[in-house]
Amino acid sequence: MKLRAATLRLAILQALALGTLASPASYAQETATDPQATTLDRIEVTGSRIRRTDSETSSPIQTISRQEIDRTGKNTIAEYLQTLAVDGQGSVPKSFGTGFSPGGAAVSLRGLGAGSTLVLLNGRRLAPYGLADDGQKIYTDLSTIPLDAVERVEVLKDGASAIYGSDAIAGVVNIILRRDFQGGVAKASYGTSEDGGGAQRKGSITLGIGDVASDGYNAFVTLEAGKTDNIAMADRRDRKWIGTGDLRPWGYGYNHASGLTGFLNAGVATNSPVGAVRDSAGVYHYLNGCEQLSNVPNPTEGDGCLWEVGKFRDIAPSEEFVNLFSRGTWVLNESTELYAELGYSKKETEFVNTPSAVSGTWGYPGGAVVTNSGPDAMTISGDHPDNTIANGGTGQTGRIRYSAWDVGPRVSNIDNQAVRLLFGVKGVAGAWDYDAGYLHSESDLVYRRNGFLLLDRVRQVLNDGGNSPVGWWRLGANAGLNSQALYDYIAPTLTSRGDTKLDSIDASFSRSLMDLRGGSLGLALGLEYRRQEARLLADEHNAVGNVIGLGYSGFDGVDEVASGYAELNAPVLESLELNGAVRVDKYIDGESAVTPKFGVKWKPADWIALRGTYGEGFRAPNAAERAGQFAAFTNATDPVRCPGGSPYPGANPAPTCGVATVGLINTGNPDLKPEESKNYTIGVVFSPTPNTSLTLDAWRIKRENEINAESLDAALAAGRVLRSDDNLIVNGVPVPGTGTLLAALTSYINSASTEVRGVDLDARQMFELGAAGKLTLSLQWSHISSFERTDGDTTFDYAGTHGNCDVTNCIGTPKDKINLGVTWDLNPDFGVSLVGNYRSDMDNIAYRGSEDGCLAVFNDAGDEAPRGCRIPSFYTVDLSTRWSPAEGWELFGSVQNLTDRVAPLDPTTYGAINYNPMDFSGAVGRYYTLGVKYTFQ
Repeated sequence: MKLRAATLRLAILQALALGTLASPASYAQETATDPQATTLDRIEVTGSRIRRTDSETSSPIQTISRQEIDRTGKNTIAEYLQTLAVDGQGSVPKSFGTGFSPGGAAVSLRGLGAGSTLVLLNGRRLAPYGLADDGQKIYTDLSTIPLDAVERVEVLKDGASAIYGSDAIAGVVNIILRRDFQGGVAKASYGTSEDGGGAQRKGSITLGIGDVASDGYNAFVTLEAGKTDNIAMADRRDRKWIGTGDLRPWGYGYNHASGLTGFLNAGVATNSPVGAVRDSAGVYHYLNGCEQLSNVPNPTEGDGCLWEVGKFRDIAPSEEFVNLFSRGTWVLNESTELYAELGYSKKETEFVNTPSAVSGTWGYPGGAVVTNSGPDAMTISGDHPDNTIANGGTGQTGRIRYSAWDVGPRVSNIDNQAVRLLFGVKGVAGAWDYDAGYLHSESDLVYRRNGFLLLDRVRQVLNDGGNSPVGWWRLGANAGLNSQALYDYIAPTLTSRGDTKLDSIDASFSRSLMDLRGGSLGLALGLEYRRQEARLLADEHNAVGNVIGLGYSGFDGVDEVASGYAELNAPVLESLELNGAVRVDKYIDGESAVTPKFGVKWKPADWIALRGTYGEGFRAPNAAERAGQFAAFTNATDPVRCPGGSPYPGANPAPTCGVATVGLINTGNPDLKPEESKNYTIGVVFSPTPNTSLTLDAWRIKRENEINAESLDAALAAGRVLRSDDNLIVNGVPVPGTGTLLAALTSYINSASTEVRGVDLDARQMFELGAAGKLTLSLQWSHISSFERTDGDTTFDYAGTHGNCDVTNCIGTPKDKINLGVTWDLNPDFGVSLVGNYRSDMDNIAYRGSEDGCLAVFNDAGDEAPRGCRIPSFYTVDLSTRWSPAEGWELFGSVQNLTDRVAPLDPTTYGAINYNPMDFSGAVGRYYTLGVKYTFQ
């Protein structure tokens, strides 16, 4: 029976591994204690009993064990990585459902953006996510990686383009999965928040068979699945400002509370659940039913009908996912191994947002649509049964402001599937170690939106309901008279599709050349060919500007690159080690990049080492930047119709001058040059005892030729615009090219530079407590001393401020972030951990020395908000424990945000309502997780 069971289990595992077998040595990252760990598609590290392996290298590397991840209670690898001290602005959290790339998750080392942080899985790339952040930044989605298969994570905190090529400007996050596995592990957990919502059910199983040394093979598979409920903003009603958009109780005026609408703003109505109609005299009148439909106290403050739109919105989305990872090996002979990896991920994310309005301003490839005002303003007919102005006897058709609460919230549903397949061979040929592989990775994304209104159909049911196939759209208190057919007509499901593919072939070779006084002179050579496709096709209604308030993003491009690299490691003395690397990347469009890196480590004594690196990096333009199109809107004055701010001379009638809303249509630029960077580090490593490790590294990154959208002023000055056909008339003759400005045509260009400086401290200490076990302390502190962006002759320093708000989320740039860990292990069967995460306060200004003052105010008098124009610092403490009551069994649990701290009020960020996305745990509140794990043979 044992033989039959083993045979059956082997058959199952071989099928799951697609019949391929891989070696545990096929991991792209191994420690230097492995004599075969010489290939250059991995980061070389060494380690000892407690010292971090990066303490032994010239480059600063943070190595994170699986145990360190578990002690935080985080449920995904993305959630954990976004708590690291080195993660900064530009990070993409799962809670940012209102951005251009909902459903994805990414990290941003040094705050330089997700596109400048290279994410690897076992030392190799993955296909990027199917949506681009901010319509421009293509990145790797961390949610496709199964947490239960992770062995460790290595974060290289200086540039690595000399080894990996494009994107490794700020550093590399290499997620390393299990080397091999025998036996089985089953795991189940349940988590829930104290304030409600966010319940998570998660289970996983790992099965493995075969021993490479004795059986000549190993195969294993990890399968995990989970479901997480959403957390609605309404679930946090008792959590101060987190659960409401009405900030009046905290001193803000009704017109300065981000979640309130339905008031008159300088005589212009804002959206409400009853609607407001503008009469022929230009006066707005709110319709009946405010007391019935408003959900806030004193709703008529502001001469309108106040209500809180945020009650519809999610703080965190609902998610369902399945992740699979399998690996197999087969030892052909003493010098050759075959290996393979298979990964599959399916994830569905749903994010609920506020209801749509019936008017607004947005852009599309053909220009801008303005329905708030002007000739295309949204109106309601005097014949509409709910137009009380008409019912009063005047029969007026007028502009309308209305929040479509009866249609329901806008709901984004993202269904993403990803596949990754790797085949390789590894071995020894003469004096050379070699590793070669073929990788295919792809993602297929379907993005469905519900609750978004179609412009032409809304205009019809508000103005010509008698001839509409679904009748009049009844508003406010009479919305109950509408049919479902009407809602299906004005708000059908919109579907966009994104897909990406990555194919690569790589080979690396390494050997020892000769013995030096400090050890062996090592040489490594490598070749790589990579082809990547990225495509995003927008919904047909979105592409023609027919969706109210919805911007446009689309791209379609291919990148092909051939690369070669070399690295030399020279321990010239027992105390002195030099290393250098160079890589050449040649793109199919003719662009090429040569990126060197040099490092030195001097160890005058066993307990201390000095180290430093210099490296150059680059980021090639992605598909969205070279072949994409992005449409939004902005405010501008027209230099043609109103030169110098005055009406065109002799025009009759004279044009109206002043700021107006125009479209901003940004198109990809195939002639872009790569972004380039220079990276410097210098540091010291102290290891006075086997249980003590401390590293202190100063770093500096300068990135030039940054790829940004061209400025509006440059497009206007060059005459790259779209205009209406209503040319100005001078002396009875139309003047060509003077029609109303509809949109400016911009492109991505190489402009600006960014220089970031700072210091990292990493300290670890272990105390042996005898019969009381052991105590382990760890501290990671990252300090940003300056974050300067130079555009033309102007330099902005964002360190310690809420800038740069042109970057995802507008989370700001705190100067200090700290991770602190305390773990007590009584014995192998019981342990307790406390983990603290801290960020420093920020001035609520756009940049250091800004003359524009505070970014938020309490009232019309301009009183700075929050008090002192400062976003307070924030910290959380997480508790976790584990206990093994019997052989093979483990019970575990965690409490995140143990002290239930509330995230500080942040009125400036657009990544969340009233709190900063960095402080997400403070929005959720205390969160409990309990689980059980069973290990068997």
